[in-house]
Amino acid sequence: MFGPKFKVPEHELEFSFVRSSGPGGQNVNKVNSKALLRWSIRDSKAVSETLKPILLEKLQGKLNSEGEILISSDVHRDQIRNREDCIQRLQVMLDQALFKPKARKKTKQSWSSQKRDETSKKKHSEKKKLRKIDY
Repeated sequence: MFGPKFKVPEHELEFSFVRSSGPGGQNVNKVNSKALLRWSIRDSKAVSETLKPILLEKLQGKLNSEGEILISSDVHRDQIRNREDCIQRLQVMLDQALFKPKARKKTKQSWSSQKRDETSKKKHSEKKKLRKIDY
């Protein structure tokens, strides 16, 4: 498997830039600062054939009909930082999809902790019994 820090090669990422929405002063209508990242899992050479179905399943809600991930960013006011933000968000998405939690080892409670629990339960029970009033 790839592990937690699988990187997509730059040549597989397709970027386009469009005009960003919202306030921005005089440049808002003439600067294309919003970055759109497009990456196809199916066409990727970096992803092995065994991992493709796993990624397609785990990222199912984030894919379009062609099996591509589309990420847009207009957080910053320049293309370079928005482009880096898209790459970083893709990386986080892939890390989460490829994360495999550690298997839990079943452990037995120690003898001393069993005894401690037993005595505390008995104390609690005695306390409750003493509160009862017999008529």
